[in-house]
Amino acid sequence: MDVMERIDEAVKSHPVIIFMKGTPQMPQCGFSSRAAQALMQCGEEFAYVNVLSDPEIFQNLPRYADWPTFPQIYINGELIGGCDITLEMFETGELQTAIKDAVAHNKEA
Repeated sequence: MDVMERIDEAVKSHPVIIFMKGTPQMPQCGFSSRAAQALMQCGEEFAYVNVLSDPEIFQNLPRYADWPTFPQIYINGELIGGCDITLEMFETGELQTAIKDAVAHNKEA
């Protein structure tokens, strides 16, 4: 499986996933840390990929959804954006709703 297929599989097989530098428990950059904190505060489980531990994903993820920076957050297979967009959505309550809906829909499937 090539790297683009691995990325696509990860995005499509998890209702919520963050591609970040580090892990939610040990983030390696401030943007990844803030985005992961917002996801954790939503109270639902989410998947993550530490792009620093997989150089192929680190190099190719920006091509996957034409988004140049990390972190990248996907809900229901769609890129919602990076840190700033995630935090804006969290502040308005939109992130919590989107995550709860995605997780609930995944449990029904």
